Amino acid sequence: MARILIVTGDSDLTSAFGRSFERAGHDVLRAGTGEEAIAIIEAEHPAVVLLDVELPDMDALDVLERTRARHPVVIVVTGDGDDAPGVKAMQLGAESFVATSVEPAHLDTVVDRALEKAQLRELARASGARLARTSTDMFLGSSAPMRELAQQIELIAHSERTVALLVGEAGVGKRRVARTIHALSARGGHAFVEVDCTTRPVESLDLELFGTERSADGPRPGLFEAADAGTLLLSEVAELPATLQPKLLTALESRRVRRAGGTREVAVDVRVIAATARDLANEVTEERFREDLYYRLGVMPLYLPPLRARSPEDLRETVRSLVAELRRGMPGAPSELSADALELIGAYPWPGNVRELRNVLERALLLARGGEAILPQHLAAEVRGAGEELLAPHVSRTLSEVERTHIDRTLRAHGANRTRAARELGISRATLIKKIREYELGERPGVASRAGRTMHD
Repeated sequence: MARILIVTGDSDLTSAFGRSFERAGHDVLRAGTGEEAIAIIEAEHPAVVLLDVELPDMDALDVLERTRARHPVVIVVTGDGDDAPGVKAMQLGAESFVATSVEPAHLDTVVDRALEKAQLRELARASGARLARTSTDMFLGSSAPMRELAQQIELIAHSERTVALLVGEAGVGKRRVARTIHALSARGGHAFVEVDCTTRPVESLDLELFGTERSADGPRPGLFEAADAGTLLLSEVAELPATLQPKLLTALESRRVRRAGGTREVAVDVRVIAATARDLANEVTEERFREDLYYRLGVMPLYLPPLRARSPEDLRETVRSLVAELRRGMPGAPSELSADALELIGAYPWPGNVRELRNVLERALLLARGGEAILPQHLAAEVRGAGEELLAPHVSRTLSEVERTHIDRTLRAHGANRTRAARELGISRATLIKKIREYELGERPGVASRAGRTMHD
């Protein structure tokens, strides 16, 4: 049973919300003014606060600001069709916002998500959030943002009821983080099962996840049952077919699955971790992903930044960790990198992230066997090319020549994808196209990707 505070001067709204929460078994507190709400939060420490933006005595945002140190999870209630106060409240630390006419089912989902967030915060305060495994083990680094991410990973690992959602580009290490969450949790001694949502037809994925009663060899359990007491990783969950999204939501909420062709439901005790390279909120907006499933998955999403967005020291620590891991199976491989090799690695944008970095270092270790360190000549050609100016003597160039070279290399790094290149360069796609024409880059064979693709979107 959780303690929920409803703060509104609207008696009808108080009654409607209060009845809904009391039916769910929660302890409901009520406040009609901002000052009364602050006093109750100080004395009673509610887990979740529903805060109406229209209070009779003060601005609701002042209530939010004055109670922030008490760590309640706040859901702001806005007028119908007026999202601006809710957006501003979220910028100040509110969890989410709903309209006064919110459907009860949607409100229940939002509140359940807020309660899970409150439980995670309580766990953080109780445990001190000490990592049982260092962030270096996950190739994250030790900067303040990476330490915070590692702390969040530990919190989720120890929160059995929270679905973990890992968001990040291909190759950033989502699978390794998922395995770390599994290992740190009480389920670490049980099965870790992974399924890729992109590689199978709908019918095949349905049978693989949920099983069937009608296979040639008789009843066949699905992966939910195979992962019982353990963890199930759903890779690229944004690609999950629309017909399977309701079945996944039901499995998450009821902890039961029904095999194809069967009539009975099977209880499963599974921790689900979902991973995606796509923006699920945008998928919901585009009506490709169910909103209720998104809320169920996104209680506390973890965003894994690409290598190019990490600090130089984080990148160096990732390199050292990868070298230490790889050389264990390579007798005679060096344990160090030369300063020039590290400088080249730091200058390359790593579109393939940790996965690409690992491949480059593995090749370099093979070539450097018997030597004292990995040198620039042991690195892949594209890595050397991206940083060759760092090691070369000064050459007089005009600004336009430098710009042309930089745009050329950025396009190469992104396989000639203009949209991604423009994003990294910090310019609009239209501006990039203008520059490509101005510098006659579009027709040059070197601008095509290494796989032979031409310039594309």
